[in-house]
Amino acid sequence: MIQRSLFVLAVPDLEISSDFYRKVLGFSIQEIGDPGWRMYVRDYCRIMAGHCPDAIPALELGDHSYFEYFVVNDVDAEYQNVLSHDVEIIKPLRSEPWGMREFGLRTVDGHRIMIGQDLD
Repeated sequence: MIQRSLFVLAVPDLEISSDFYRKVLGFSIQEIGDPGWRMYVRDYCRIMAGHCPDAIPALELGDHSYFEYFVVNDVDAEYQNVLSHDVEIIKPLRSEPWGMREFGLRTVDGHRIMIGQDLD
């Protein structure tokens, strides 16, 4: 039985990344006892971010830079919030035949995230 799932990301600058997740995506930022790591928390989502300035940049990972699909209650509100910041939108908001209304963005670290809402 899987009890929970956490994402682990390498980020080049922990302060810049933390600021992005707090301001743009609404996460709270928690210290976890190691100055090179932070936990980003929003509702049931947990992302552990590690300061890794020498890691391969996420932009160079191509398709492997996707790490999450957030399913939310109000994707239109999430989209408007993201648009109010200087964020790269990689897929504009639209309803899809697979039953999701969704959009995609690229984080300040170069990772890609999809955010969607069930249409049913």
